[in-house]
Amino acid sequence: MKSFIAKPNEVERKWYVIDAEGKKLGRLASEVASILRGKRKPIFTPHVDTGDHVIIINAEKIELTGKKLQQKTYKYHTGYVGGLKEIPYKKLMAENPEKAVFLAVKGMLPKNSLGRNMIKKLKVYKGTEHNHQAQKPEAYEI
Repeated sequence: MKSFIAKPNEVERKWYVIDAEGKKLGRLASEVASILRGKRKPIFTPHVDTGDHVIIINAEKIELTGKKLQQKTYKYHTGYVGGLKEIPYKKLMAENPEKAVFLAVKGMLPKNSLGRNMIKKLKVYKGTEHNHQAQKPEAYEI
C-alpha cells in the first residue's frame, strides 16, 4: 500500500474567522497553529503546507490566566550591543494586542521556512472588522 503525499498545488485552502473574545491566549494559539499547519485535514503531510487561512478578530478581548498579565514579558533583541528589550504583557496587550496573539501562534509553528510560510496565512485584528469578506470566510468555533 502506498502512502498519500499531498502536492502543494493540489491543496484547497479555506478561510476561517475566529472570535477571540473571552478565549485563553494559549489555547486559542495552539488551535490556530493546528489549523494553519493543516493537521485537521485528512491530507496532512508534515513537509507540505496543507493549512488554511485564519482571521482572528477581537484580539484586545483575549484573556491571560493567572498573573501572566503582570509577570510575563516579551523579550527581543535589536541586534545592537546591549539591545535586549523587554515589554511587559500588560503594556503589550494595551498597545498592540494583535502582536501578542501573532507571537503566541508563531511560537507554536515549525521553526523553518515552512513555518515562515504558514504564519503568512494568519491575519489578526483588534476589533470586529476585517477586510477579507471577498474570501467568504467561515466562522470557526473553538
